[in-house]
Amino acid sequence: MLSTELVVAIAILLVTVVPLAFSFVQEAHILRQSYQKAVALELVDGEMEILLAGEWRSFHEGTQDYPLHGDAARNLPPGKAVLTITGNHLRLEWLPEKGNLATHVLREGTAR
Repeated sequence: MLSTELVVAIAILLVTVVPLAFSFVQEAHILRQSYQKAVALELVDGEMEILLAGEWRSFHEGTQDYPLHGDAARNLPPGKAVLTITGNHLRLEWLPEKGNLATHVLREGTAR
């Protein structure tokens, strides 16, 4: 009788703990993506402000890679920032390598 209760107790424990463990792993993945998106947003927003303030004049028209400045850039997933200048219209976007749309960031503005 005691061994039957023990087996049932272990089965109940496994049925509740295993899904809980998988949910923790999934939550950690979602939190990492949210953090990386926040970092990309902050960096792209900051760089866009600098570009719109007049720094865009030091770049040529067309599409080019743009280096993100800031220590937080090393926390981003592999990818690159791309600056596109068309006349006085600026477009700065962060493109992750794996096509992960969760961390794709795009900012556009018109320089004066």
